[in-house]
Amino acid sequence: MSAQLRELRDDPFELLLQYEDQLRAARTDAVAGQAEAWVGLGFRIGETWLVAPRADVREVIPPPPATRVPNARSWLRGVANVRGELLAIVDLPDLLGLKRSDPHRSQRVLVLNSREVPAGFLVDEVVGYRQFGPGEQRNEMAASAQPFSPYLLGGFVREGQPWLAISLHKLADGEAFRTAAL
Repeated sequence: MSAQLRELRDDPFELLLQYEDQLRAARTDAVAGQAEAWVGLGFRIGETWLVAPRADVREVIPPPPATRVPNARSWLRGVANVRGELLAIVDLPDLLGLKRSDPHRSQRVLVLNSREVPAGFLVDEVVGYRQFGPGEQRNEMAASAQPFSPYLLGGFVREGQPWLAISLHKLADGEAFRTAAL
């Protein structure tokens, strides 16, 4: 146990948050190639295929009816009641400055696995979990993948298809996400 963590032994909640940060960093290391295989939830935005760490997504749901929030940016579709809890529904393409998605049957909401940020990201399609080996890793893709780059953990290529590994937690921590008001 590090000295920093020993200092927190009298504050168990803060200690758990520090452990969570360490686990999140370990997931990032896995994308950086320090693990045998990396598993993420595959989804599509427009023509771009992405994968999010499986620990970033609590569940995948069909888009629920949402109530608009006055004076909010267009990417905040509204808030929805999902099993008795309010969830902010975020149009992920619109948040990233891409063409806003028109409603269609294959759209899904990726519910962020976070106690602090009750949010769901609307995407065009979810294709399930994908596992990538070290030989499929192409982290150089992250540098030139605008507008995704600030939120990427790396990338993979399988059978000629590029997959960008994106952190939903980085998105939720980003400046754009935190400025939902007009």
